[in-house]
Order: sequence, then structure tokens, then C-alpha cells
Amino acid sequence: MIVVYLILVLLIPTGLCFAQQPEGKRFEIKEVARYPHDAVAFTQGLVYENGFLYESTGEYGSSTLRQVETKTGKVVRRIKLPNKYFAEGAHVVGNKIYQLTWREGFCFVYDKNTFVLIEKFQYKGEGWGLAYDGKHLIMSNGSDQLNFIDPVNFKSVRKIYVKDVDANTKQPFSLRDLNELEYINGEIWANIWQSTQIARINPETGKVIGRIELAPFVPPEHRNEQKLKWGERRCVLNGIAFDPQRKRIYITGKNWNILYEFEIVSQ
Repeated sequence: MIVVYLILVLLIPTGLCFAQQPEGKRFEIKEVARYPHDAVAFTQGLVYENGFLYESTGEYGSSTLRQVETKTGKVVRRIKLPNKYFAEGAHVVGNKIYQLTWREGFCFVYDKNTFVLIEKFQYKGEGWGLAYDGKHLIMSNGSDQLNFIDPVNFKSVRKIYVKDVDANTKQPFSLRDLNELEYINGEIWANIWQSTQIARINPETGKVIGRIELAPFVPPEHRNEQKLKWGERRCVLNGIAFDPQRKRIYITGKNWNILYEFEIVSQ
């Protein structure tokens, strides 16, 4: 087991991660289990609900929406999107599943129990990650912007711009390449595309309040990809799901054969 402690802004190579925490509280997550994950799945979105994962996988010609048994990795329901669509982030809202597309400008809405398409919305720009805070969908587009959206009509309600502080210069900078998202205990967690880090973001201000370094959890067969140039890494960390009842976090990556389960020990 590896326990990840989050206290100060400091990354060390031992698999422990220390990150800024409001009001000096200690935040700690601990690995509790590893489950099989379909290594063919180019994971774009991941949601947990009632013992199942709802997973959106990408790439032209092989994009899917899936319902997956968490502990076995068995796909119990699956639909394939038309070849012209590259699926991206997805999230569950009530009895509906919302699924973004990358450059096609459509959000597809499905019946959660049947995967029947019931409506679709259009938007401008790219679609990357999708989360839900209990009221609004939260959408990323690869920039530093997060867009809060009314799920009824898919209209933008407000936007925030994500800012971090350089550890050396102490100067603020815009944090771009925000990808798969999850809303966890009042924070937005965002995979940073092409990296092994998750940013923890204040949903009101856009301020990064901490980072989680997950390099020790990259499967061995994909670790050499971290040596490649930015943009050339393929099998990267991407996929965050949260079980609020058990306070468990599920994390995987594109084409990873492992799904990790972490426990929130304290906050």
C-alpha cells in the first residue's frame, strides 16, 4: 500500500505527495485495492455510481460508452458511437448520462438504464472533461477555463479560470490542459493532460489548492512514455471517479490495465 499525504507544496520521488491545504488541514489518501481495467479502453471519462463505473472511451472509430463492474472490469453494457465522433468526458445526472465529443461540438444525453440516446446539445469549441457538482455540469476544453453548465439546456452559467503559483518564482500562471474532471468534497479534481498529476481546484475562485502526484502508480509498461516529448505520450493518467458514500476514489489511465481504489483517510 502507498499512502499519499498532502500538506505542503512539495513533490518528492518516493510516491508521497505534499500539497498546499487550506487552513493547515491534513489531507490523506491511501491505496486500498487494484482491479482489472480494459487495456483497450482509451479512457476519457469515468463516473462511479452504485457499484458500477460509467466510462467514456475515445478515438475515432472506437469511441464507446460503457457500464462496467468496478471490481471485475466486466463490461455489462456498451454502445459504440459513429466513427465520425471522438468521445470525451462523461457524467451521470439523475437518470441521464451526458457524454462530450472532442471536436464535433455535440453533447449526447442517454438514458442511464438503457443507453438509449434521448437528446443532444451543441456547443462551441472542444469538449474534454465533465463533472457534476450537484447543480451544474462542469466542463473543460483543454484550456485554463472551466465552464459551469445548466444540465437542462446546456447553457453556460458561469466560468472560472484556473490559476496556480510557480514554486520557484512564486508568480501566478494560468494552468492549461485541464482534462478529465471530478467533483470531490467541494473541490474540482482535474487530470493535467500529458502529466502524472491531478490538480485540486477551488470551484469558486479557480485557485489550485494542491496537486496530487501519481507517478508511482503508472503501470510499469507505460512509464517510459514519461520520457517522451509533450504531446507524444499516449497511455497517460486520465480517469477520476468518486464514491461519496464510502469516500473512495477510483483512478485509471488511457489503455491502463489497472483501476486503483483510494480511500480518503482524513480531511
